[in-house]
Amino acid sequence: MKKTLNEQIICAGFGGQGIMLMGKLLAEAGMREGYCVSWLPSYGAEVRGGTAHSMVHISDNAIASPTISLPTTCIVMNKPSLAKFTGKLRKRGLLIVNTSMVDRIPQKAGVKTLKFPLTDLAADMGNVKTANMIAVGVFTKAKKIFPLKNVLEELEKVLRLDESLIALNKKAIKLGYSLVN
Repeated sequence: MKKTLNEQIICAGFGGQGIMLMGKLLAEAGMREGYCVSWLPSYGAEVRGGTAHSMVHISDNAIASPTISLPTTCIVMNKPSLAKFTGKLRKRGLLIVNTSMVDRIPQKAGVKTLKFPLTDLAADMGNVKTANMIAVGVFTKAKKIFPLKNVLEELEKVLRLDESLIALNKKAIKLGYSLVN
């Protein structure tokens, strides 16, 4: 019997870390593959510097509600987001953590945790704002829902920037993809 796809992702971090862009890019890549998709952004009161998260649901069946209470994947970019969302992660879920901003990660039974210093890696690339795209690359390789090629092509549609910034973000996605074994 064919297993159905029902990926429920929460991307979370501080406002200004590109959390909404990360969620939107994952949703667009899912749509490109022909999946049913929902994307629900949620901004904190302060927006830049405050907490923010987006919920992305990718499924091969119709999606009844865009809200996610028990995610299959959490991508957390800071300590407050780790505290808020890790406890909600389903067993056999995936937790992607930005260790540049999280020093201690609680162990949760039955959860696969991928830890990378995303902000430090982005700084080494010359722009800390690409940490979110490194996380997208990590997710893409770890989950194998859609090919890397599709994510890179969707990035050009989602990011309407000059060629050098698009190239830098593509490089960041490829770096994240290469981090996962």
